[in-house]
Amino acid sequence: MVDDEITTLQSTWTDATRDPDQQPLTTHLGDKAQDIDLFDAVQLAHVIRVCQQSASLSAAGRTLFAASRAAKTSRNDADRLRKYLDKFGLDWAACQP
Repeated sequence: MVDDEITTLQSTWTDATRDPDQQPLTTHLGDKAQDIDLFDAVQLAHVIRVCQQSASLSAAGRTLFAASRAAKTSRNDADRLRKYLDKFGLDWAACQP
């Protein structure tokens, strides 16, 4: 059982080093990262990086939704980001380094 776990971890680490988008997903979602479609994986990895570089949920939301917020009457970017992260079982605290 230990040998199987070591093999799994080594293959995950190898995949994460080959694909820079896989690393934040594996860090924050563990084995669930493998169940995410490629389209969602690339987008979610970028969102996690922005969250890690931002001082708050609101700041991350403003960065992520800058283009679309100009056309909207509602500017609650933090709520939009919170809902997006929740879709993957994450929250602001989980995305912090």
